[in-house]
Amino acid sequence: MRARFALGFAAATALALSACSDTGTDSDAADGTSIVVTTTPLGSVTGQIAECAGGSATTLMPVNADPHDFAASSAQVADMVKADLVIANGLGLEGGLDASLKQVAADGTEVLHVAEHIDPLPWGDHEHEHDEHGHEGHAHGDLDPHFWLDVSRMAAAAELIGERVGDERWAECGSQVANELRALDEEIRTTLSVIPEERRTIVTDHEAFGYFNRAYDFHSAGVVIPGGSTEAQPSSQDLAALAGVMRAENVPVIFTNAAVKQTLVDALAAEVGEDVKVVSLYEGSVGPQDSPAADYQGMMRENARLIVEALG
Repeated sequence: MRARFALGFAAATALALSACSDTGTDSDAADGTSIVVTTTPLGSVTGQIAECAGGSATTLMPVNADPHDFAASSAQVADMVKADLVIANGLGLEGGLDASLKQVAADGTEVLHVAEHIDPLPWGDHEHEHDEHGHEGHAHGDLDPHFWLDVSRMAAAAELIGERVGDERWAECGSQVANELRALDEEIRTTLSVIPEERRTIVTDHEAFGYFNRAYDFHSAGVVIPGGSTEAQPSSQDLAALAGVMRAENVPVIFTNAAVKQTLVDALAAEVGEDVKVVSLYEGSVGPQDSPAADYQGMMRENARLIVEALG
């Protein structure tokens, strides 16, 4: 029988694992254990832990997939059911996977919803990022799931993942990756420190940057798509109101990502004026293998570089 990971105590399994982590590839480890991860940022970090420990992990979502609406194939659901541990972001981020994750858990596979365990923030904690257009509620519920844009919280997630596997080597590797991420967090702070306070007000495509703003001292003037999801549709009045805010607060750039319809962002930029730039960041996914954002660390470094280039 395939082993199940235990909660709260270490398994006595000796790891004889091989193969390197590779987002989106098969990942059954040599000793028969298997881990499946939903999103690419978590998949990247989990893969690094697994590689350190001698194992590997599979990520469901391809690069540039929108985590809000990605749906698993029947084969992917079967892989999750057969896995020893499924790692999900949680807090409603993976809306298209919700039914599949519930099915997997009902079938007896352990599902770790990471965001629930790292002191998640209520939506209301993010400065005037939420109800400036009169919209109530969020697609994800009361807590913001976008924790990975705060590197220190991803460090906490790495430790959690390493510990949850229940093997001493995995726990050690989780701590090692966490320490590397804490160093990255300091690096990101140093990179962003050149941006003066008066240029730290930003507009983003949707409400993904609350953790980032809180961690790195930015402020939100508003979002193009209200409600915490990429699937909502702003009205023309919403866009006109946000354009007015951007002009009043001298916001020179709109940050967006590949998962959001560019037409909405372009419409806002045109409403504000020709001097407004549109800059694409890595929000919900790491970049392609040949890009500087091919892993989580590269994703966050590249975001910091692009933000400094736009605002510094």
